[in-house]
Amino acid sequence: MKRSTCFSLLLIVISGLSGCHDQQVATPPNPFALTAEAVGHYCGMNLTEHAGPKGQIILASQDWPVWFSSAREALSFTMLAEEAKDIRAIYVSDMAKAKSWDQPGADNWVEARNAFFVIGSRKQGGMGAPETIPFSTRPAAERFMADNGGSVVTFAQVPRDYVLGSGTQPDGSAQKLNSGEAGSK
Repeated sequence: MKRSTCFSLLLIVISGLSGCHDQQVATPPNPFALTAEAVGHYCGMNLTEHAGPKGQIILASQDWPVWFSSAREALSFTMLAEEAKDIRAIYVSDMAKAKSWDQPGADNWVEARNAFFVIGSRKQGGMGAPETIPFSTRPAAERFMADNGGSVVTFAQVPRDYVLGSGTQPDGSAQKLNSGEAGSK
């Protein structure tokens, strides 16, 4: 085989491999708008009946999102072994753009893996549990933290025990379920 033929074959193989890599790093699909028909995956309740940030996960295996009554529930879905793993996108309400705690918005989503979360604050999620409160920017998360307590973390830094409910806050204090502050930001 001639040297130029071997080189041409090598280029074809490399081009094919880089094409596969490009497909794996595809842009995530756009989030869906929150509607009155959105029902929580775990609670079976209408999302618009709950205050605080919401979540949606888009799976490769279906054409509609899996909805969550809280951002924390969306994160728990990603951590539970029994849940689907063909996740294309994880969207949570961008509370930096929310009108208020009671109205997190229908269209203001941030990809969870790019968000900053306030954990351990005085605010409770849609189901009355401690919440992972998402923001698209660190300064917005820090402003919320200054008013409501807690700490700012990234998606990768959110403690598994905090999300799955071990009973402790990030600082080691007891988790208080259904006793948090309600109201608007």
